[in-house]
Amino acid sequence: MDVKCQSIAENAVHKALQTGAAMAEAYISSSKDLEIEVRNDRVETLKLAEDRGMGIRVFQDGKTGFAFTTDLGDTAVWDAVTQALANARLAEPDPHRLLSCPAPSYPDLDLYDPSIRATTVEDKINMARTMESAARAADTRVSIIESSAYQDGRAEVTLVNSQGLTLYYGGAYCGMYITLVAGEGEDSQTGFAMKFSLRFADLDPVALGKQAANRATRMLGAKPGVTQQAPVVLEPYVATGVLGLLAPSLSAEAMQKGRSLLAGKVGQQVASEQINIIDDGTLPGGIASAPFDGEGVPTSRTVLVQNGRLQGFLHNIYTSAKDGVLSTGNGVRGSFKGTPEVGTTNFFIEPGRQTAEQIISDIDSGLYVTEVMGLHTANPISGDFSLGASGLWIEKGKLAYPVRGLAIAGNIMEMLGQVDAVGNDLEFFGGRGAPTIRVSHMSISG
Repeated sequence: MDVKCQSIAENAVHKALQTGAAMAEAYISSSKDLEIEVRNDRVETLKLAEDRGMGIRVFQDGKTGFAFTTDLGDTAVWDAVTQALANARLAEPDPHRLLSCPAPSYPDLDLYDPSIRATTVEDKINMARTMESAARAADTRVSIIESSAYQDGRAEVTLVNSQGLTLYYGGAYCGMYITLVAGEGEDSQTGFAMKFSLRFADLDPVALGKQAANRATRMLGAKPGVTQQAPVVLEPYVATGVLGLLAPSLSAEAMQKGRSLLAGKVGQQVASEQINIIDDGTLPGGIASAPFDGEGVPTSRTVLVQNGRLQGFLHNIYTSAKDGVLSTGNGVRGSFKGTPEVGTTNFFIEPGRQTAEQIISDIDSGLYVTEVMGLHTANPISGDFSLGASGLWIEKGKLAYPVRGLAIAGNIMEMLGQVDAVGNDLEFFGGRGAPTIRVSHMSISG
């Protein structure tokens, strides 16, 4: 527990109650982030950033006000409390705005690996250099390393409210990513690799360098594809991007506002029986794991889709009060500068039992998608999409040759309904993850 931050937060809550608030909450967070970028064996960026501050929410006559400050001195805290109260007076009353009460227990999570901090900056620079060298050594056709980077960060959160809540946690993460270009003749292709983890020992710069080189070189000499209906296999990175399209629709806030394509479908079949979608703020090793959310509600494992059937939505305190249910612990805060919104934590498609090779081996002719373009253009309310795609053509159960200049179109719900295989290779890209998935048939345009 950060005793000083706890004292500041308690003081802010006390001042708010003294000056007329019925309830109050103080949320203090501090973070330190390191970013190292190497290019051609030279350090191009070395950045250390710190951010600290407090957000204060006050509740008065059914109205809510919010303010924040980056100065935790007495005068600045008093000013923030005063501003929050002034903002509350201008707000509309809403009986569903409530604060969390202390829970019987909170998840016991291991979120801090001391070796992240113990490793010297020089060693971290050398890891980025090693990743760059490994990519170049993997294939002579790797021509440009756009970025070879190492990142880490530490964060601490203190939350105090007038309902008797006093909470604290600290955690750290680390990660590496590389982007590069491979060329042959006049053809050039890009490749990348990334890994983020709570454990420093999980980072393997040599493996990441080789992976990025392979992603680029396997696409050299890509041919244009032919318009047809065929089975489509999405590699984990692409499947994770597609899962991201569905995330807004699984928010209770979107459902309550009529902006979710899943509204009114709890208990109904919304995907193939092969699909299980989970949000788990308690996931061991999960980059978004925490013992409590941005409102002090214990995080939890929430099964959203089970065997293709919609089980429910993600809630914070506000949406759960409106629906008369319990919060799922998904009151997410980007920082002390904002109020809790409904958001995902560790959000993923549960892995199946088949390897990616087994999934591909069953296909006589089809597409293995390694990249899609235009995910941001998909309609989150209707679920319709039309995406540029490239990848590797499958022939007789083997990856045969690279193809590009394709388009795949459809609807996210129809696509999930046609999933007939889910791989055992769940991979996370930050707080979202998916295994290889196979869609029995899709429209592919050349």
